[in-house]
Amino acid sequence: MIASKDDLAMYLEMDKKALKISKNRPSWFGDEIWRYQILLRKFEYLLNCGSGIIAKIEKKITYHRLHSLELKLGFSIPPNVFGPGLSIAHYGCIAVNHNTKVGRNCRIHEGVTIGATGDNSDAPQIGNNVFIGSGAKIIGNVKIADRVAIGANAVVVKSILEENITVAGVPARKISANGSKEFIVWDVD
Repeated sequence: MIASKDDLAMYLEMDKKALKISKNRPSWFGDEIWRYQILLRKFEYLLNCGSGIIAKIEKKITYHRLHSLELKLGFSIPPNVFGPGLSIAHYGCIAVNHNTKVGRNCRIHEGVTIGATGDNSDAPQIGNNVFIGSGAKIIGNVKIADRVAIGANAVVVKSILEENITVAGVPARKISANGSKEFIVWDVD
């Protein structure tokens, strides 16, 4: 969670690295996902650290801009869910429950749902260096270990406690001993 300006700078730098971006600022056109992630991180900072009237105004403005981009890109990602190094691969529907916690260096594709079941507020807890393929669903009170790759259209309804594996299918099961290393910008634990 972003708790200071230094944390904000670190999150922004790790997100930029995870997105494999080398330039200093987003272009007016074509960098919508990067702009979205910057706004998300700034909103998280203001939400966690902002106090006073100026911060309240800045928070409202940032939230409005963030929400507009969410609608345009099809994202429903609450603040303070993803750790540093977030990499959203494509725009398209991504829905994440507000109780979810995701570690460092997550790469997430379009069509992904990460949520709770029914009236249950328990949501997935996802480790570091996790790849989530297109259309994957991670539902309920499940834990995903570090360095796991979740294949396209997989449905995860049980915890995956073995590290560095690939899961796929409905319901998801282990298909390979190869984890997420080839799919994300790797972060050594």
